Amino acid sequence: MEMHQLRYFAAVARLGNFSRAAEECRVAQPSLSQQILKLEDEVGERLFERTRRRAILTSAGGLFLPHALSILEEAERGRQEIREMSGKIRGKIQVGALPTIAPYFLPGIVGPFREKYPGAELIIHEDTTSQLLRNLEENQLDLAVISDGSPGSGIQVEDLFSEELLLCLPLNHALAKRRKVVAADLHSERFIVMQEGHCLGAQAQQFCESKGFRPRVSCRSAQIGTVLAMVRAGLGISLIPDMARRSEPGEGVVYRSLDGVRPRRTIALAVSKQRKTGRSTLELGNFIRQNLAAAR
Repeated sequence: MEMHQLRYFAAVARLGNFSRAAEECRVAQPSLSQQILKLEDEVGERLFERTRRRAILTSAGGLFLPHALSILEEAERGRQEIREMSGKIRGKIQVGALPTIAPYFLPGIVGPFREKYPGAELIIHEDTTSQLLRNLEENQLDLAVISDGSPGSGIQVEDLFSEELLLCLPLNHALAKRRKVVAADLHSERFIVMQEGHCLGAQAQQFCESKGFRPRVSCRSAQIGTVLAMVRAGLGISLIPDMARRSEPGEGVVYRSLDGVRPRRTIALAVSKQRKTGRSTLELGNFIRQNLAAAR
């Protein structure tokens, strides 16, 4: 059993396709397929059911996958620690972030970090907070930028900052003409919110419920850009993070701060307590803390 066989196996399992796996691994497909066959011979079971378009893990393949991933991860961690012995920050850093944070916050971090440490490669994984925390626990991520999660005992969370959630209205909406808007003005409005599982949607609902009403949700999306497009089209209103307001085009929408107690969300840095934090991850965490103002 060889390391490249495990890498090929993990790639096919993740992509579900031999051709795409071969392309990602930069190897000819016949060579990749041959190595998978050798691996199957060695473990004594078929690892994939092969169809014309997909490769599907068999029950044996599903059992073998976490062991293969663990071996690959430990090998990568060993290589990383050896690199760090020379005092250089090099190699891959697996970074998780919410899709409502990643496009607005991370560009101000990734670019300067790469300039300072050109040997580092940051790989960004966008997902919900619950999935990011699960990936941290399973050692698939080095750190994650989350919002208002409920981490288990194996996760350490450090609050970085909080930001306002702004009321987003169509340009011709009646509330856009008011100098002050309060939560009571929103009772009869239709809301465009993030899909269930995305904490921004839950945060909007929790704010409304704290003001004594349930939002009338007319549409959900997994992308803030789509939410804004729906608001721009006059299909409803929404609560949008301030960092998105500064980055997304503002044509056709109006942003307002709600009068009184305003909705907010907390942005936090999460790492695993169970895993030894490598120097690259420590440096990235410190870099994020030191460059918050520029990133926001």
